[in-house]
Amino acid sequence: MRILALVPGGIGDQILFFPTLEDLKRSYPNARIDVIVEPRAKDAYRVCKFLHDKSLQVLPFDFVDRNGLADWGNLLGVVRDREYDAVISLERRPLFKVLLWLSGIPTRVGYRDLTFDDWFLNAAVERKTEQYLPLVNHDLLQGLGLNTPCPDLSVTLLKEDLNWAEAEQDRLGVKNSGYILAYGGSGSLCETQGSDGIYPVEQWQQIVEQIQQRQPQLPIVWIEEPENPELSQQLAGACPGLKVTSAPDLGKLAGMVAAANLMLCTDSVPLHLAVALQTYTIALFGPTTAKKRLPSPTDRGSDAEVRFLSIQSPTGKLADISPETVLDKVWGS
Repeated sequence: MRILALVPGGIGDQILFFPTLEDLKRSYPNARIDVIVEPRAKDAYRVCKFLHDKSLQVLPFDFVDRNGLADWGNLLGVVRDREYDAVISLERRPLFKVLLWLSGIPTRVGYRDLTFDDWFLNAAVERKTEQYLPLVNHDLLQGLGLNTPCPDLSVTLLKEDLNWAEAEQDRLGVKNSGYILAYGGSGSLCETQGSDGIYPVEQWQQIVEQIQQRQPQLPIVWIEEPENPELSQQLAGACPGLKVTSAPDLGKLAGMVAAANLMLCTDSVPLHLAVALQTYTIALFGPTTAKKRLPSPTDRGSDAEVRFLSIQSPTGKLADISPETVLDKVWGS
């Protein structure tokens, strides 16, 4: 059996799709699964176990680019040549539903939009957006007749990535002390773009300084994005003793997340890694809703409420979360 999945979006969107992939492999252990993703999101599959056991292939396609007829024709040709038995699509635009119909794939599953384009699907599933996002994705399997519970979010760490993370902890001098890992950037790892999704560096400075004063023996390591080093440089200049790390790929970042005592972050890829790796987490939310980004105790084990804590801005702007509110949550946890 050959199954195709269309998964638009960034790295975080791919990680949140991993539980659906896991249940597909559990239900169809001999199936060959291909995922079509945006080029910017391919790095996510470095931490997906099915890529490394050769049962999954990642195909790039720029969902958001202004594709010409030749691009659409090439994509349709690739899909038709591989003779898939089924496709599940997170892409909801009518053009993609028509494309899947033209592909000749016998079973086509997507979200119900209550419009004429649902005619191009065999099974249209209700999109329950109030849920934790992996559950929204997993609901698509109902279109294949699967009504199994959604697996927990998880990732796989390669030995070379764990070795890199261990060497990085040695370089930073935090291997024996443990550390708080923090992320608050606005680059490719950030899930929320725009000014409402940015936590000001001045407020990060207050948080870092207070933690350093109260817990001087516990270092803080800041995640720097190579394309956006200004934030970490400004913060490190204001807070002597702040450690800065920059992982060359997602697997090595995951290695650093796995070893942290606490993750302190905004809505981001590091947040999803922390959840998948069961790292204690305090996450700040502005325009996005915490319950869609963090599992509740009913979504996974009873420790979810203790392990993953959220701070929701009352105004929808991250800047309106006070440093005192964040610190109260840190000391309380």
